[in-house]
Amino acid sequence: MVRQLNLDGDRQADLTVHGGPYKAVYAYPSEHYPFWRQELPDIDLPFGKFGENFTTEGLLEDAVNIGDRYRVGSAILQVRQPRTPCYKLAVKFQRDDILQRFLKSGRSGFYFSVDQEGEVGAGDEVELFSRADQSLTVAEVNHLYGNPNAEAEMLSRAAELAALPDGWRKYFQTKLEERNSAQPARASI
Repeated sequence: MVRQLNLDGDRQADLTVHGGPYKAVYAYPSEHYPFWRQELPDIDLPFGKFGENFTTEGLLEDAVNIGDRYRVGSAILQVRQPRTPCYKLAVKFQRDDILQRFLKSGRSGFYFSVDQEGEVGAGDEVELFSRADQSLTVAEVNHLYGNPNAEAEMLSRAAELAALPDGWRKYFQTKLEERNSAQPARASI
């Protein structure tokens, strides 16, 4: 059963950075596993290794918009944000470099919020329920995150993207303000 804050039986260790309404369900594309198996040949990488609730097929970051809604089983889920890894991933992988590698790869997966609670099961289709037009893809949000040369127009769009949690929007607004204050003054002619 998918509930507002997580799946039944799923417990997050540190609720200050895990779980909650904007991180209720974590999805990670199965298509990323071959990349990681090549990058990390000495590590066993069964599905679920990245801590995902759903290992998906066909839902890549460059094709999924923030705000898209999907039906899975009888639940309706909304894409809210990419995953940014915490120290627990380094502990799980027993590698100090995994956090940086994970971020650099752009293979973040994404978090869903729960619009409608429902039952889900292995093998359920993940069906697009409604598309968030005029949005940004998960890949575009990943590109903006931590990019010192992020485009002002994209930062502005991200800062106003209602489907992103407040913390993300504030982060992008701050980056936009910092970028604009760093621009040299120009004279009008």
